[in-house]
Amino acid sequence: MLNFLGDIGHLIMTPLYYAVSAIMVAWHWLFTELGLDPDAGGTWALSIIGLTLVVRAMLIPLFVKQIKSSRNMQLIQPRVKELQKKYGHDRERLAAETMALYKETGTNPFASCLPILVQMPIFLALFRMLDQAAKKGKAHGFLNDDLAESFGNSKLFGTIPLKDTFLNNEGIVGVMILAAILVIAMTATTFLTQRQLMSKNMPADALTGPYAQQQKLLLYVLPIVFAVGGIAFPIGVLFYWTTSNLWTMGQQFYVIRNNPAPGTPAFAAKQKRDAAKGLKHGSEPAGTDTVVEQAPEPPRAAPRQQPKKQTRQQRKKGGPQPGTPKSQGDTA
Repeated sequence: MLNFLGDIGHLIMTPLYYAVSAIMVAWHWLFTELGLDPDAGGTWALSIIGLTLVVRAMLIPLFVKQIKSSRNMQLIQPRVKELQKKYGHDRERLAAETMALYKETGTNPFASCLPILVQMPIFLALFRMLDQAAKKGKAHGFLNDDLAESFGNSKLFGTIPLKDTFLNNEGIVGVMILAAILVIAMTATTFLTQRQLMSKNMPADALTGPYAQQQKLLLYVLPIVFAVGGIAFPIGVLFYWTTSNLWTMGQQFYVIRNNPAPGTPAFAAKQKRDAAKGLKHGSEPAGTDTVVEQAPEPPRAAPRQQPKKQTRQQRKKGGPQPGTPKSQGDTA
């Protein structure tokens, strides 16, 4: 029976060995062509990081699906609570109505675990491939005997073997220090990623109920799992998982900032940023001058008409001056 299960496991893992080793060996060849030492620990560490970036890029469609499903789960929480109030006394009916609601809204409650579930076989393939290459010099996939021996003997900074773990360190203090740093980084990024989701991209209605309990469980349980398991991971595998966590955190930050769920703090923050951009760019159209309306000038007084000079004869006669209007007592 055990042999049968072993054959099944080998049948499943063999394609993964080829896929994982092909990507890692390709990166190793590229860095070697760029002039790095093919047997150096830094070259193999960079190859593992390159493998991580390729795997995470391939998982982007699953991440998008995860984000959409997570958003739907948040938005339907008020309807879920109504079903709980209505059918709380009948668990079977409540489960049926809840599943019908999930189907109606296109929500998959397990979609949030898809990236992790898909990565686990890749992670196990990498772990076994590097572990056996380091301990036994065993080849897997495109990681042939020479490359397996090269990895098994590779050391970071000339003293830290990539095959060692925090628990199995051959008495090298540098292994313990580097492993501890990577485990802390892996644990911290896991916690911060989940906390970022709960504090920024979950509406108030979604902070209570079963979904909120599930998110809180992930917030505290996942970092503990990674911390406990991390001390048994080889340095090379810790590079993979820490890089993957950093990718997840950055990817989630970008999505929450640019496409947040309605009714969340991130959504309100985006509205404020959009409003500020609108005021900045739309307060005064470019290329126009401000026109100030001037008050009308008061009417000017008519110029006073100066009397014409009289000749001496006119002054003797005492007659009216030419151009001077006659008074009411004068006759025509």
